[in-house]
Amino acid sequence: MLSVYRNMFRIRDLRNKVLFTLMIFAVYRAGAAIPVPGVDIDAVKQFADQAEAAGIVGLLNLFSGGALETFSVFSLGIMPYITSSIIMQLLAVVIPRLQRLQEEGEAGRKVVTQWTRYVTVILALLQSTGLTFLFHRGTLTGGIDLVPSYTPGRVLIIVITLTAGTAFIMWLGELISLRGIGNGMSLIIFVSIVSQIPAQFAVLAASAGGYANASFIGVALLFLVLTAGIIFVDQGQRRIPIQFSKRVRGRRMLGGQSTYIPLKVNTAGVIPVIFASSVLYFPALVASSIPAEGFFGPIRRFIDTNLVSGRTWWYVIMFGLLIVFFTYFYTAIQFDPARQSDMIQRQGGFIPGIRPGSQTTHYLEHILSRITLPGSLFLASVAVLPSIVAIYFNLSLGFSGVSILIVVGVSLETMKQIESQLMMRNYEGFLA
Repeated sequence: MLSVYRNMFRIRDLRNKVLFTLMIFAVYRAGAAIPVPGVDIDAVKQFADQAEAAGIVGLLNLFSGGALETFSVFSLGIMPYITSSIIMQLLAVVIPRLQRLQEEGEAGRKVVTQWTRYVTVILALLQSTGLTFLFHRGTLTGGIDLVPSYTPGRVLIIVITLTAGTAFIMWLGELISLRGIGNGMSLIIFVSIVSQIPAQFAVLAASAGGYANASFIGVALLFLVLTAGIIFVDQGQRRIPIQFSKRVRGRRMLGGQSTYIPLKVNTAGVIPVIFASSVLYFPALVASSIPAEGFFGPIRRFIDTNLVSGRTWWYVIMFGLLIVFFTYFYTAIQFDPARQSDMIQRQGGFIPGIRPGSQTTHYLEHILSRITLPGSLFLASVAVLPSIVAIYFNLSLGFSGVSILIVVGVSLETMKQIESQLMMRNYEGFLA
């Protein structure tokens, strides 16, 4: 293993990418410690001391690397960009022009990316305005007013600062994707979560009664078992054999080869979990603008009681169902059986025992639906299992299944990219 790290830093191009990525991480973590101008620093410290990472507020704080509980310039984190990506992918299903742009290659993707940036800034403006209002009212802070001087000028400064922070994080993520190693946005979330793991285990130890307590040891073992299970399922795949017919071209015999299509059990990766987290954030945001009394009062109280906190059965059920839905949705976007069948037929290939055309499409749809079901149920189980443990044993669980899924998933993807770089230069990699 040590030789792998030595080889990784021996290659100049790969070494520069890794060091550049680490430098961006340092910039991001430094920005997460800079407070927003115009807030009460003493009130922020009081809120940070009593804050518990759970539910929607905990997820937002998790994805921002703890910046939300300190009300820093990066408080919104990368969530506006994730939400805008969801919106653009949903619109691509119903707007033919967007779908054509995605199919046009690099040029089309650049246009879609630019539109995603614009939507991100708009969402950041809306979310920062709502967040400032919630922090002033004390809805998310347990009654602590973080913005005592709630004037139009002060609010404008805070909103512009938070929006600029989100735009800066988006730029950092794109820099990593362009000049670093791995997917920039995923690595930003990865760093945010990893930076919170020590504090999350400290919260768990305090709730369980110490690091030597049986509850703490049991949850730590659950953490290791879930990590091993995620790695095992992530490597699982169903291989669809493809046979290419022989063709005579001039004096040469072409074709006659066989290959396979690797369909992963978890084709969507950790994207459905991030999507589900973003969707669950909207009811909490909308509820903040609903009057506490009157006709809509019961709706607001239901959302505040059951969907904001992660220690309720309503939250567990809704979160699990959303993960299953988004797993099927994202898998359908990533792998189109009709398009794949047409591509196989145009290349002169076929699946043994299956006729080309519509039968191949139906066969691929059947296989995809069968392997997506266990993959989606596994994702949902891992995401909600820590919350179920926290509810059943009455623990204040710092980390969640979301953090485990994202950390392990992003780590595996980044290791595979480094592996491919090493294998290109005849070096052994992590997975060799």
